[in-house]
Amino acid sequence: MDILLLVVSFAVILAGSELFTNGIEWFGHKLELGEGAIGSVLAAVGTALPETMIPLIAIVFGGGVAASEIGVGAILGAPFMLATLAMFVTGSAVWLMRRRRVNGTMLAVDTGVLGHDMSYFAVAYAIAIGAAFLPVGLEWPRRLVAVVLLCIYGYYVLGHLRAEAAAHEGLEPLRFHKLDRRAPQHPEPPRLFIVSVQVAVALACIIGGAWGFVHAVEDISSSFGLNGTLLALVIAPIATELPEKLNSVLWVRRGKDTLAMGNITGAMVFQSAIPTSVALVFAPALWTVVGTGVAFASAAITFGSAAAVIVPMVVRRRLGAKALLVGGVFYLAYLIVVVVNLVGRG
Repeated sequence: MDILLLVVSFAVILAGSELFTNGIEWFGHKLELGEGAIGSVLAAVGTALPETMIPLIAIVFGGGVAASEIGVGAILGAPFMLATLAMFVTGSAVWLMRRRRVNGTMLAVDTGVLGHDMSYFAVAYAIAIGAAFLPVGLEWPRRLVAVVLLCIYGYYVLGHLRAEAAAHEGLEPLRFHKLDRRAPQHPEPPRLFIVSVQVAVALACIIGGAWGFVHAVEDISSSFGLNGTLLALVIAPIATELPEKLNSVLWVRRGKDTLAMGNITGAMVFQSAIPTSVALVFAPALWTVVGTGVAFASAAITFGSAAAVIVPMVVRRRLGAKALLVGGVFYLAYLIVVVVNLVGRG
């Protein structure tokens, strides 16, 4: 049954991702937004919400230190997975589809948009991690940091919304367009209402599929007797973060590389500011490096992997699939650190 649930959940996520990428492009077109706003804000926030709910529920509604610790771990795990495995998966998709793509293994991205995203991520996440080095008893400075992070993210979103609208060439027909009997059919544009309905249904599929996927992975891991800490630090983040990044794979297949990468870099900015603010406000005592070295070590891996991908891109003004594959190396490095730590405790 667990294997069946895993397969069905993945199929639901895939269907939801297809509807979402199609719907969110039309949503941005209807609102006359640029590619940066569509990929880095709308798509990134929409697909980041499911895994963001995990730490929010654990910290705010879970109660107890154990639940809050799980929440803090989930918050640290999200940017880490995006900077490592999500980059690796996208790079692998580009490499596998290179013969069908006009640019082959090179990504036709707006390096300015991606550089803009990652500069905000670097500043916000550095401030958030820096707060973990404050003395344990100081809670009000941590809450002040949360306010700063929210302001940074607000300014970041405002910058994308002010960007010029994209041409939105090559838009495929809205999947739900035929369901709207009050509107003329394709090639006439769909109404904003039916576009919004499709995006909402797509998010419901992604959230529901991810929930089933996580439970299936947990049950299968328990059946094989995997360590609970290993599950929390390594396996669970894969189950919660990567399914939503299928959107990036779908955009890569269609040659919309700025949207594909913006979906990742925009989510990194969101995860560095919003969920961290939740921890800093509601669980400030747990946002500390004291006693949680392995968990916060993921932040160093995150910065390292992101820098290895983005710095050469900014210098060369181009991005290739091979550069993204380095994320897998950084993930394996952290996996070794976790396993060695668990063996040492045993």
